[in-house]
Amino acid sequence: MAGADGPSCYTRQVNEWICSDYLADRRSEIVDATVQHIAITAVSVLVGLVIAFPLALAARRFIRLESTILAVTTGIYTIPSLALFPLLVPFTGLTPTTVVIGLALYALTILVRSLLEGLRAVPDEVRESATGMGMGATRLLFRVELPLALPVLMAGLRVATVSTVALTTVGSLVAYGGLGNLIKDGVSTNFRAELFTASVICVVLAILLDVLLVVAQRLLTPWTRGVRA
Repeated sequence: MAGADGPSCYTRQVNEWICSDYLADRRSEIVDATVQHIAITAVSVLVGLVIAFPLALAARRFIRLESTILAVTTGIYTIPSLALFPLLVPFTGLTPTTVVIGLALYALTILVRSLLEGLRAVPDEVRESATGMGMGATRLLFRVELPLALPVLMAGLRVATVSTVALTTVGSLVAYGGLGNLIKDGVSTNFRAELFTASVICVVLAILLDVLLVVAQRLLTPWTRGVRA
C-alpha cells in the first residue's frame, strides 16, 4: 500500500519487520486469527483435561494400568504434529475439530501426570480423617483430594496451556491454525510484518494465559499464599 509520503512499510520495495501500516490495514484479519487461536487453545486444553481426569483416576485406582496409560499418553506426544493432523483429516475433515482433537491428545501427557501426582500428594492422614467423618469416595475426591491437588494440577495446566498456544499454529496445515495461518503465509510470501506480528502475538498470548492461570490458582488456593517455596 502506498501512502502520501511514499511506499508503505510492507510493500515489495519496503518489507519491514515492524510496520504500523500493516497493523492498521489488516486489523480485522489479525483480530480474527487471534480470536480463533484463543478459542482453539482453550477448547483443546479443556477437552484434554476432561479426558485426562478419568485416566488419572484409573491409573491411581488400578496400579497395573498406570504404566500403560502413561506410556500411551507419552507415546502420542512423540507423534509429529505434521503426521498426526493429516491422520485425523479422513475422520474429522478440514475442520477445527481436527486441530482440537490433536492438541487435546498432546496435552494428555502433561495433564494426566500432573493430576496423578497431585492426587497422590494428598497426605494419607487427611484422607483417613475425611473418611472417619463419614465422607464417601466421591465427596472425598471433590471436597478434599482435588482442592489439595490443585497446586500441582495448576502447574501442569500452565505448562499444557503454554505448549498448546505454540502447537495451535500447526493447525495451519488444515487451515485452522489461528495465528499460525498468518505465520505460514508470512513465511511462504516473505511477508515480514505479518510473520513478526503473528509470532509476537503468540508469545504475548502464552504469557497472558500463564498469568491468568497463576491468578486463578491464587484465588482457588488461598491457603497457599503464605507458603514460601
